[in-house]
Amino acid sequence: MNETARKPGVAGFMLFTLLLTAAFVALGVWQLQRRTAKHELIAALTERLAAAPIALLSPAQWAALTPARDEFRRVSFTATYVAAPDAMVYSSGSAVRKDASGPGTWAFLPARLPSGEIVVVDAGFVENTMQERSVEDRAVKKLVTGAPVVLTGYLRFPEQAGWLTPAENRDKRLWFVRDHLAIASALSWGAVAPFYIDLEQPAPENGIPRPGPLDVHLKDDHMQYAITWFTLAGAVLIAFGVWLRGRGQSGGHP
Repeated sequence: MNETARKPGVAGFMLFTLLLTAAFVALGVWQLQRRTAKHELIAALTERLAAAPIALLSPAQWAALTPARDEFRRVSFTATYVAAPDAMVYSSGSAVRKDASGPGTWAFLPARLPSGEIVVVDAGFVENTMQERSVEDRAVKKLVTGAPVVLTGYLRFPEQAGWLTPAENRDKRLWFVRDHLAIASALSWGAVAPFYIDLEQPAPENGIPRPGPLDVHLKDDHMQYAITWFTLAGAVLIAFGVWLRGRGQSGGHP
């Protein structure tokens, strides 16, 4: 009877061990796959950021643009900043701007192309830890001159708000996610391009807002994570082997 009771216990624990090991191995393989994809992304972004700027595509071609293929492409075009309420987008730091590692806001405002379409421009970083609307007003007021200006920057696409993203503050025109479509709708900017421009140049004389070149700083911890999962898989197998051996030895005594 003891032998009968023993076998189901060993079989059940063995099945649990195999399932747990398979899960850990699968997670390790997934991390390796993510590492490969991350390296491909870094290579693609590095190439796009280093390329010479091209002319902004015509509005008829905008619908064909996608984040996977076109995010961070450098473009150059002429536009006129529109005299409309601007928006602040709060950031605790940037992963693609070395000079914006601390908290502050990004100045978002609409610019009209010669053909009449509106493109939203992130005109640059404003040191604004208290998120004061007056600071932003002073920063962007000098940009809206009514004269066309040649802008060079990077194509960016709207972000999605997460579960923990705070709601926007309409009174301060303050957002916490770079969703230029939602901003444009809330501030009545009219129909805007499906992308926005992360401005590289020109910069105002006093550097506020502060545009600038982007750089790739994507975390690449996937190999460490993969090693951790594979190590756990091995540890589970070793633990099962030790348990099974100890159970066999104890079962050999009367």
